[in-house]
Amino acid sequence: MADSQLTALETFLKDYPSIKYTPPSSPDYPSISKVWNLARQDNPLAIVHPQSAADVSAVIRYAKSSGIKFTIRTGGHNLQGRAIAEGALAIDMRALTSVKVAADRQSATVQGGILQQELATKLWQEGLATPTATIPSPGYVGWATYGGYGPFSARWGLGVDQIISATIVNANGAIVEADDSLLKGIRGAGGVFGVIVDLAIKVYPLESILAGVIVYDSQDISKTLTQFNAAYQKLLSDGVPLQLTIQQMAFNAPQGRMFAVSFMWSSDDIEQGQRWCEKIAALGPALMNTVALTTVPDWLAGNGALVPLSVYGSSRTHNLHQMTPDVVEIIGRNLAKMPSDPATMFSIHQLRGPSAAPNNESVFAAREPHFMLEILGYATAEEDRKGSEQWAVDLWSEVQQLDAGNVLPSAYIPLDFLEEPRQPGALSRLFRSHGQEILALKKKYDPENVFDLTVPRLKYYW
Repeated sequence: MADSQLTALETFLKDYPSIKYTPPSSPDYPSISKVWNLARQDNPLAIVHPQSAADVSAVIRYAKSSGIKFTIRTGGHNLQGRAIAEGALAIDMRALTSVKVAADRQSATVQGGILQQELATKLWQEGLATPTATIPSPGYVGWATYGGYGPFSARWGLGVDQIISATIVNANGAIVEADDSLLKGIRGAGGVFGVIVDLAIKVYPLESILAGVIVYDSQDISKTLTQFNAAYQKLLSDGVPLQLTIQQMAFNAPQGRMFAVSFMWSSDDIEQGQRWCEKIAALGPALMNTVALTTVPDWLAGNGALVPLSVYGSSRTHNLHQMTPDVVEIIGRNLAKMPSDPATMFSIHQLRGPSAAPNNESVFAAREPHFMLEILGYATAEEDRKGSEQWAVDLWSEVQQLDAGNVLPSAYIPLDFLEEPRQPGALSRLFRSHGQEILALKKKYDPENVFDLTVPRLKYYW
């Protein structure tokens, strides 16, 4: 069947010479079909590379009429590897990377294939910035539309909060601007309703940032984590400016297992930022401090050098109301036995400020102030995968069992482990009270489930 589908696809593409094509027979197919999480070993039917929204429209119309399943791929950084699927056509959006800044310099229209690094670089050249992730290679649109935690969320809000409008290719292959109800669904449920070919997003003037990593003495990583969090909680109670975001993290360096903080000061008042850097560095026994005046593109590139090019495994998340001493004790004890693989990592994102405010124009659910635990059970070699995954599950389970009242009834979809078909009620863990609203939108805008291979696959909840 695959051979006949390929023959028909190639015939179709003859009428669309602008759409580039990578068949399984191409020597480029293995590298182009590769995604960040190699645990998903699926082989796409083929890969098409649209060069415009019109190309995307043509491919969707063809796939629907031919009954061909398809996936959407940008950075390929979906942590579950869902950018590809066995026997499905992969629509590679990476040629769609334009950025058009509005005349008032308060917004920009970005195409659906742009990566974090590309967007940050193009905006910085204009003296502008927008909330981004912490590493350069993920696709921007997927990150933003599913939530978008990051180093600017305390000041400007989540990635999802920046979305002003969206253009999609719908289930009929038409290029349309999302109406208000659909736009609300896109803000939190991503591409389950159509292919997002561009977003208009908020942008902000920014000329410099103070950013880097503060590494602490980690010979007793549990003790250092405990000391830091006790001091940080006191600092929070005294008041921390919204221009400052810190991300606690544990990772494996050549020197061994390390506890560190990623520091981001997104204000032009650099002197105040330096004072806050000194305060954060003093919250533990600091060994190294790389915080310096830099640019968003350079900061992203530096972070990217620390991330493995590919991994095997899966991740887990918890959203917590508070980093209680008992939670910190569990985390510290598990960090002390974290596998030594460079792909096994842990971090804590904090949601506060505008990102934690109620928002009726989005289906993103976790809107109260909280700490999101990012538990990355990955390994750089397939044979080490099980150990890293088990470590992540054990840590996740211990936190869950400690105090159910401290755990928010929601998960962060891009990082959480999704095993489908899901059990009844699981949709509420992803979207809470918005679950039925999302299903209604899906049935309205994609009644035939053309966009089936999405995250999550909503057909399991119909």
